[in-house]
Amino acid sequence: MPQLEVVGARLTFDDEGRRDGVPLVFIHGWTANRHRWDHQMAHFAPHRRVIRLDLRGHGESDGVPRTIAELAGDVRALLDRLEVDRFVPVGHSMGGMIAQTLALDHPGRIERMVLVSSISRMVYSRGRGLLMAASTLLPFRVFVTANIQRAFGPGHPREEVRRYARASATTPREVVMTCYDAMRAFDVLDRVGEIRTPTLLLHGYHDIQLPVSQMLRMAKGYPDAVVRILDAGHELPLESPAAVSSAVESFLG
Repeated sequence: MPQLEVVGARLTFDDEGRRDGVPLVFIHGWTANRHRWDHQMAHFAPHRRVIRLDLRGHGESDGVPRTIAELAGDVRALLDRLEVDRFVPVGHSMGGMIAQTLALDHPGRIERMVLVSSISRMVYSRGRGLLMAASTLLPFRVFVTANIQRAFGPGHPREEVRRYARASATTPREVVMTCYDAMRAFDVLDRVGEIRTPTLLLHGYHDIQLPVSQMLRMAKGYPDAVVRILDAGHELPLESPAAVSSAVESFLG
């Protein structure tokens, strides 16, 4: 289990597959860990280099993140240590926000980009904004469980949803809440036109965490984007792992 020391944290990561070509870098979302990408790692490792990490404060990494930019800095530090110049970030939800930050700050290093169930600005109706604000007053485990249960599309096995909700609730409270605030503060919608790299926007039709309408609003700003909509909710790497891998592979050509 390789680890990297960065300022204020120790990051756990995996680096597998062939060493030639441009690697895929998988970045998980809020309260998750690097194992969200198990299917993609198994799918791509036989013929590509694949890298994934537990973000600061998640999984087997320690530390407390404060901003999306700080998390992006951790990813960049890991890639610098691994002597990776160009790469393809594949980010889910909060991980997609990190990927967009990397693309804006280091455009010359991004070969292509894949955003899975992610957006460039958090937008709430007045009613939902009040509901989300009120939800932070709930007991911590109830708050996390409620958010994770809403992340899955209709018909997903309830026991699996409960299992992932329990796993998410093991993320330290401070990490959960600081990342929650960081996502709400994230806003690069007016800058996505600067991202010239080919980008795949992969989203679930039944996503109520980050609705597909918000992703489509973002897509209008991208100069070179491909949009794919899957019959699933927000947790595409768990709900439709084979479809995600297939879409990424097709996009890479």
